[in-house]
Amino acid sequence: MKKKIVYMGTPEYARVILQKLLDTEDFEVILVLTQPDRPVGRKQVLTPSAVKVLSLEYGIEVLQPQRLSDEGIFEKIKEANPDFIIVAAFGQLLPRSILDIAPCINLHASILPKHRGASPIQNALLQADSFTGITAMLMEEGLDSGPILGYSSFRIPTDMRLQGLFDQLSADASLLILDILRRYDLLLPIPQNRAVSTHCKKIAKSDGAIGFDNAAEIYCKFRAFEGWPGIFTSEGLKILDMRLAESKEQHRSGEIIAINGNSIVVGCRLGSVEIFTLQPVSKKAMDAKSYLVGRGVRVGDLLI
Repeated sequence: MKKKIVYMGTPEYARVILQKLLDTEDFEVILVLTQPDRPVGRKQVLTPSAVKVLSLEYGIEVLQPQRLSDEGIFEKIKEANPDFIIVAAFGQLLPRSILDIAPCINLHASILPKHRGASPIQNALLQADSFTGITAMLMEEGLDSGPILGYSSFRIPTDMRLQGLFDQLSADASLLILDILRRYDLLLPIPQNRAVSTHCKKIAKSDGAIGFDNAAEIYCKFRAFEGWPGIFTSEGLKILDMRLAESKEQHRSGEIIAINGNSIVVGCRLGSVEIFTLQPVSKKAMDAKSYLVGRGVRVGDLLI
């Protein structure tokens, strides 16, 4: 007999996991909860989540509560009588009433207890972690603090950026949850070591601001903030493509050290970065050398 699942998730990461569950023969997703449609883009077009779009394609009922405490939400989940409630980047804490309906398993994109909270994938890159992974956790009322059912981990390539890491973790999470569900009755949950836990906050636009102080930190931000919010100087100059040139030499902050073809090397107080593509405020993206030529900036001058 198929095990019945109530699924809670919102972004692309959660959609990939949901697709894996839908493709199996031993589980049935009977109800989906996701965040309300949000305005997106300059025109603020009301847009459904990736999870909602997939769920509707399969004819699965979708609930979009502002809060899980909203009227009728508990009753809907209770009536579904699930064997498991699976949570992946849903965006809300589960109240005790829902936690008591069925085992609630969260697929958190870090090796807990490290990087509890809203932005574990970005923070793995921001902190230049060597390893990251997925934790399957039995949920409790605390934030990502429940006992651990299983892990999946891997070494992060030094040139991997946010989208690549999202893709890897999404695929790993979709495989891990099947293993956890199929062996659930044999697993002994392991309490987390709260003494070594770390927490990460939701990413804000302002987090993308950089100064030319530490080249390695700039490169970590570049990797972590791919897509949004990106990285940009205090004047709003966006850096769209770059690499870490070196991390130990001392330079004048923001000095143009060299021009390599269409790229430029910019010094930091510690280290230097090679920049390939820039985008000035309200202008199109351009190669870094063209930006210098347009402003009459040369080697030895400051970028901004």
